[in-house]
Amino acid sequence: MTSKVIYLGELRTEATHIKSGNQLITDAPTDNRGKGESFSPTDMVATALASCILTIMGIKATDMGLDIKGASASATKVMSSSGPRRIARIEVIIQMPANDFSDVDKKKLEKAAHGCPVRRSLHPDTEEILTINW
Repeated sequence: MTSKVIYLGELRTEATHIKSGNQLITDAPTDNRGKGESFSPTDMVATALASCILTIMGIKATDMGLDIKGASASATKVMSSSGPRRIARIEVIIQMPANDFSDVDKKKLEKAAHGCPVRRSLHPDTEEILTINW
């Protein structure tokens, strides 16, 4: 088992990561009858994508003998305005730390970013925009 999620009422859940015991709270967003006091489940999807991209880039960087400590990502989720409620687009902007990455290094890290398993798991209709600022 990966996690256990308990519905707390008022459109709020508490998720526990089984292996570590770490917990997080989700709330429905304000545009869907929620309080918006924490990540919504769809916020978590966008956040998971950004986190996954950084993690996979970190693995690749380590294999290449590079350090990307301090790299950051911002994620923006856009919900569909028509049809069933779903994530229409996720925009992720990666800000890389100051470093003299070669063009070859950049290409390898970008390729790794595009191979993130969360990205591969998203529905094909979900538009994904990835920008890496070197």
